Amino acid sequence: MPTPSQQASGLLVLPALFVAALVSLPIVVTLLSLAQPAGPIWEHLRETVLNEYLLNTLALMLMTGGLSLLLGVSTGWLIGACQFRGRATLSWLLMLPLASPAYIVAYVYTDLLEVSGPVQTTLRSWLSLGINDLQFPPIRNLTGAAVLLSLVLYPYIYLLCRNSFAGRSGVQFDAARVLGHGPFSAFFRVALPAARPAIVGGLALVLMETLADFGVVSYFSVPTFSTGIFRTWLGLGDPQAALKLASLMLLFVIVLVGLEESNRRGAVDRSDIAGASQINLTGVRAFFAIAACVLPIVLGFVIPAVTLAIYAAENVNAVTQAKFTQLALNSLLLAMAAGVGVTLIAWVLAYVKRLRPTPLTHGLIRVSTLGYALPGILLAVALLKPVGGFDAWLMETWSGLSSPLLSGSLFLLLYAYVCRFLTVAYQSVDSGFAGISHDIDAAARTLDTSTTEMIRKIHFPLLRPSILAACLLVFVDVMRELPATLILRPFNFDTLATQVYRLASDERLAEASGAALLIVILGVLPVVVLQRTKSVSNHA
Repeated sequence: MPTPSQQASGLLVLPALFVAALVSLPIVVTLLSLAQPAGPIWEHLRETVLNEYLLNTLALMLMTGGLSLLLGVSTGWLIGACQFRGRATLSWLLMLPLASPAYIVAYVYTDLLEVSGPVQTTLRSWLSLGINDLQFPPIRNLTGAAVLLSLVLYPYIYLLCRNSFAGRSGVQFDAARVLGHGPFSAFFRVALPAARPAIVGGLALVLMETLADFGVVSYFSVPTFSTGIFRTWLGLGDPQAALKLASLMLLFVIVLVGLEESNRRGAVDRSDIAGASQINLTGVRAFFAIAACVLPIVLGFVIPAVTLAIYAAENVNAVTQAKFTQLALNSLLLAMAAGVGVTLIAWVLAYVKRLRPTPLTHGLIRVSTLGYALPGILLAVALLKPVGGFDAWLMETWSGLSSPLLSGSLFLLLYAYVCRFLTVAYQSVDSGFAGISHDIDAAARTLDTSTTEMIRKIHFPLLRPSILAACLLVFVDVMRELPATLILRPFNFDTLATQVYRLASDERLAEASGAALLIVILGVLPVVVLQRTKSVSNHA
């Protein structure tokens, strides 16, 4: 006879199926657009700018991936395999650039490095040169976008490489050194190939984020799939052509997800991290190691954060305005609602997996967690068409409804957030469930504990850190999200991210500095959580 917990899990399979269907809706709509007949605007795009979108997207991914590999692998090796003064502090400081949204970093560096910006103006003043005698190369181009994206995305590779170099890869490096290999030979022939799964996994994340970027490429006027979809939808007013562009973008996503999946099935680092000895660096070598680690921190976090703080202090009136308070309130309430809602859905999926780990359950969860790989711009345009059709049907069948019910509502925006960030929350909650032994559940059932009591008295207290971490990560991601919020937000509803985008697009970064600084400060919270989690696990 099924136990109460098994009966509960059977009922919970239905919500899991419903969640999988909702998350798969934008994917299905996007793929179905390939079978739709091409209109005149699509033919115009195909003949004029489609190749440019494709080449620029590929070039941006290639350059960003290459620069991120250089920064992530080098710093990961120095922190994971070497020992020098300040290493422990630099270990978590190197994650800080993740707190800075790429579009905010782009706004700051453009303002600093433009012809009339403070950097060039100061240099010309010191050197007594005219404006025509000293001008930096323009930063608002494809190369500049790749450099700035790599400054904030390299931590994805750094985090995975650091653990790999400190673990199995480091152990194999030690063995190669004992067998007579020099340090460079042992690194390139042994340690680096052994760290391939970590490197490829981090690179796949970097490329997904690069593909999904809208703020940087839009501000730099770089024609990619993201900007092309936005312009086709809102500028040309052709949702079908925008969906066809989104379908091509989805092909990139499928390739990257396949790359990540094949890499996950590869070698797994199971060695004891403490087993790898570390190379002791002193003197000049330690100085260069510290400099190599400090440089990306300064460029990716310190300079943007300090610049925004100075601008915010100089424009304190803009920060204290009632509109800023309303923007902050909109963002906080929206992020809190998304954090709680997404985490609750993630808990349902993780609980179903715990009680009924069947192929059906695993398949539903895999579909439900595909959304994180989907760019926000793709999600937005893929959701608007079916939801708009549903609203039109409602207004035709329900005479009392005179305006769309879902389109342009907070519900649709939260729906997009669920699709986009469910993976983040699920991974956190599922890892928390993995730390709770099934023997605890069996012991509780022998004491005639109901499922509700088991969840409330046993699971929830043990899952509290994982649930809080999931809520926090979703909260911060929603605060930063730009393209989906920009397209799906209700009329006359702005958030901190959309306000920063609007003001910076009008070259009014000083007025946007307070909102941008708040987003960056909130982005530091996940870094603190990651560091605290790492410290607790190391202590344990």
